[in-house]
Amino acid sequence: MRRLLAHLAALCLAAGVLAVLVPSAANAAACAGAWSSSAVYTGGATASYNGRNWRAQWWTQGETPGSAAVWADQGTCTGGSGGETSCSYPNWVAGQWYAVGSIVRYTDGNHYIAVHENPGYDPVISHWYWDPYTCNGGGPTDPPPDPSGFVVSQAQFDQMFPGRNSFYTYSGLVAALSAYPAFAKTGSDTVRKQEAAAFLANVGHETGGLVHIVEQNTANYSHYCDPGQSFGCPAGQSAYYGRGPMQLSWNYNYKAAGDALGLPLLTNPWLVQQDASVAWKTAIWYWMTQNGPGTMTAHNAIVNGRGFGETIRSINGRVECNGGNPAQVQSRINSYQRFTQILGVSPGGNLSC
Repeated sequence: MRRLLAHLAALCLAAGVLAVLVPSAANAAACAGAWSSSAVYTGGATASYNGRNWRAQWWTQGETPGSAAVWADQGTCTGGSGGETSCSYPNWVAGQWYAVGSIVRYTDGNHYIAVHENPGYDPVISHWYWDPYTCNGGGPTDPPPDPSGFVVSQAQFDQMFPGRNSFYTYSGLVAALSAYPAFAKTGSDTVRKQEAAAFLANVGHETGGLVHIVEQNTANYSHYCDPGQSFGCPAGQSAYYGRGPMQLSWNYNYKAAGDALGLPLLTNPWLVQQDASVAWKTAIWYWMTQNGPGTMTAHNAIVNGRGFGETIRSINGRVECNGGNPAQVQSRINSYQRFTQILGVSPGGNLSC
């Protein structure tokens, strides 16, 4: 009898230890909304993957829970969504930068999703930047599709220019696309992505990675007024220095771009450094309409199969091409190859000039 009692006690003890080591399914948390590779998650957002809940520690998209440091394991989960458990989005912070798709909890307890990137604008005041978001127990949802149909997503743009100046917004670029509908929308999907990559590689080179808004050498400012033009320099002798993604300069270029875009750039060239959409429009204007020192526009160089090298010639061929500055040419090529890799497309041939 003593042996039997001792054996039963040992079994009970083992069962108790096992119960401590392996929690029952009944004690597991409810699963948050399923993780989506295309959804944007901000710090504090939760998602479920492979039977476990995960919490994003910072902004992420396309990084699989369990294989990326951005995701913190919250333990096993079971069943459907857990109501407010999966609705634990971070509190909105004034002045904090928010990407498209970011979801926040405002001070009134309601949730909002960013439909345009913004530097922490108030969700209940800046309705163009934020839409109400219903927290129904599901996890983060895919951001609304970009109506522009641009082949570069917000996340890819951020990956291309992680240290860019906040002036160069993705929303400003998207807004500028309407000025020239053929830009990055001509030809096959491959050609469209190659054109977007070529454009962004060149403007990135011109601005130090979309860092500089204006030309850095102020000693050059007074040189960009051509007095031989009939329209003169109404904004002043030193007003037509390089600005924007393509570093637009010279009074005659401001005049031509302003006329084409319906903007008073000759009399108010400062618009290019004050309005992101205007800045992007001037860059696309040059890309689509100007041969520069080359024999064709950069747009035609890509869509007609002349290659990335011909776009360099159209922008700065006199200085860089034909052995003029091979290091600068290679810098542009390197960026183009990296951007085409991000977009998942071949860079094509004829990369140099």
